[in-house]
Amino acid sequence: MAELSYSCSVSQGFNFQKDEQILVGHINTLKIGETELKADLNITDPEDDTKLVKVFGITSSIYWAGGYADPIQLDCQVSSDNKNVLAQFQHKSMKNTEVVFAFTTYDYDPKQKKYFKCFHSGDAKLNGLVLKSGGSLAFNIDINQSMEIVSPKNYSFNLGVMPQDLDMAVQIAISVTDKFAKKWGVQVAA
Repeated sequence: MAELSYSCSVSQGFNFQKDEQILVGHINTLKIGETELKADLNITDPEDDTKLVKVFGITSSIYWAGGYADPIQLDCQVSSDNKNVLAQFQHKSMKNTEVVFAFTTYDYDPKQKKYFKCFHSGDAKLNGLVLKSGGSLAFNIDINQSMEIVSPKNYSFNLGVMPQDLDMAVQIAISVTDKFAKKWGVQVAA
């Protein structure tokens, strides 16, 4: 099984430079339990640098071992407001660990001379559960400000998400034209 591991530039995510051709990613939306976190970071769309998009987080890394039952591990930078909401989750008992999220990771195609979506959730949001690892949840928000990008204030957040019992797919591309989907999650008959 081919694993996917992307280290993205947080600097490029916050301050997009079209002459830099490095990996960049966004956690577009995130809902944990009943709480929809804000997509409050207004950043440049790598596929169209004249357009701004609102996202929940700027990806620093994203990892998936490639199996349909394997978790997706997300590391990103989030706003002060979202840090405050996430810190409350960390200090309370999380009764509902359902996660609904969407993400996009971009790479640069030197032949086509443009960015493309290399690993993403497609048009659909993915449904999962916060990963349990050794009895505790794979969920952490740093309460200290990250200093890689000083403004706007941002905080490091990481989350592991196991797929729910549904047939879903993640989208993968090697270039602008070479694309395919891989299964994530398995439908369980009732």
